[in-house]
Amino acid sequence: MQEFNKMKRNQVTETAALTDEAPLRVRFSEVDSMNVVWHGEYVRYFEDGRESFGEHYHMTYMDVFAAGYVIPIVEVSCQFKYSLHVGDHATIETRYINTPAAKIKFEYAIYKEPEHILAATGSSMQVFMRKDTNELELSTPDFYLDWKKKWNILDK
Repeated sequence: MQEFNKMKRNQVTETAALTDEAPLRVRFSEVDSMNVVWHGEYVRYFEDGRESFGEHYHMTYMDVFAAGYVIPIVEVSCQFKYSLHVGDHATIETRYINTPAAKIKFEYAIYKEPEHILAATGSSMQVFMRKDTNELELSTPDFYLDWKKKWNILDK
């Protein structure tokens, strides 16, 4: 079990087209009565990772909104590996997984620092909906294709 918890970075399931890392410090309000991070906070940490990714790669929620879309989460998963506690420092690694479909897929790894102990892994899926009609967009929006071109990750 200890060897599993010391997995190296980027040891996850799919090849990432783009990766971002963001720091995290566990706050008192995020722990439960057992003094460990409450399980629901990990979804919030994934959100922090997506926001950092968006700022780094110039595709924030407001950029998507300005293009006429919203991108709701339709699927999220989390696997807990090692408990984080109040005051712990961690890194959220957010990995963009390219897909030809009109959706956005991310994988996450949260590492306790400075030991780089894998604390949690997870993934999320978002779809495009037109902000004015709330209709699901079945084709990849042009602004998203342009973004993929900019980062040289167009589907092969």
